[in-house]
Amino acid sequence: VQLVESGGGLVKPGGSLRLSCVTSGFTFDDYAMTWVRRAPGKGMEWVSSMSWNGATKYYTESVEGRFTISRDNAKNTLYLQMENLKFEDTAVYYCVKEKDEFPWEPPYYIRKSGSLEYEYHDWGQGTQVTVSA
Repeated sequence: VQLVESGGGLVKPGGSLRLSCVTSGFTFDDYAMTWVRRAPGKGMEWVSSMSWNGATKYYTESVEGRFTISRDNAKNTLYLQMENLKFEDTAVYYCVKEKDEFPWEPPYYIRKSGSLEYEYHDWGQGTQVTVSA
């Protein structure tokens, strides 16, 4: 399994970025996918998840209405469109593969806050997002 995140950068508050996660080594459209992030000095935080076909999407409350998760199964790629970025969105963002076609519902990820890095076997290098004036 390979996960290669890109698209991060330095952006001012209110700005936008689009993250990409190119995957290989598994059948992409057999699995739900998730974005998580680690802010400086904090634990891993769940951001958003999507089912294999894109029909089910979940977001953590702090990004609801600002971030949009999507996927292109033909390109084996997961995306995260981030709008109206805030200082608190500064973090390294990672995509991870779920265990099957559908993600857990949000309460699961919230319960796992602080230990999400132990929930997934495969990790990419992440992509840094810095929101600064």
